[in-house]
Amino acid sequence: MRVVVRTFSELCITVGTLIVLFVVHLLFWTGVQAEDSTGREIERLRADWSAHAPTTGPEAAPGTTPAPGRTTTPAPAAYEPGEPFAVMYIPRFGTGWDWPVLQGTGTGVLKKGLGHYASTAALGATGNFAVAGHRRTYGDPFKDFPELRAGDAVVLTDGTTWFTYRIERKPHRTVPGDVGVIDAVPRPLDGDATAFDEPGRYLTLTTCEPEWGSSHRLVVWAHLDATQPVTDGKPPALHS
Repeated sequence: MRVVVRTFSELCITVGTLIVLFVVHLLFWTGVQAEDSTGREIERLRADWSAHAPTTGPEAAPGTTPAPGRTTTPAPAAYEPGEPFAVMYIPRFGTGWDWPVLQGTGTGVLKKGLGHYASTAALGATGNFAVAGHRRTYGDPFKDFPELRAGDAVVLTDGTTWFTYRIERKPHRTVPGDVGVIDAVPRPLDGDATAFDEPGRYLTLTTCEPEWGSSHRLVVWAHLDATQPVTDGKPPALHS
């Protein structure tokens, strides 16, 4: 009996140690990995951008006027799978929040930053530019997702242009199979969830719900509010 008790106790200690190590891995080590990976991706982008002077910008957003000498039609995106092509800023999440956006939403991609749904529109183009990110682990990019509110800015740059999107309403909760949330004109299962009923230039952000689970999804939608060339400096949303 003494041997059985000792063996059981040792087994409990071993299991407990493994659980602690697993939690440390989730809460700490994946964050260290993400910080290193995202930092490298942003450095790669900025190095590439600095080597190529901006020349033209995208089509102006509704209600804005293109600057003289700029084209009014965006060049087709040629995003490479798994490669970064933009940096996203969300002022609501703090001044230090900046994350690279990579092409694709596979597990490996989301360990290095945010992922662009490859089937959706290019950044700034007509359609729905949809992006996914982890709520928890790997840097917790969308940890504060529920704090997003109508009117909040989501700012992105591709090295030549700043794109400022404005969120339409607070996050919407849905199920993983609700693929209509990333349609060109978002069509979620709850038809009243978006204010969009015609083609436009939209942004969709998605993440897991609940915070430490994945049974549901949180989604926000935004519309393109303004664009400006990077040579004009940062957009107002990043100074407010």
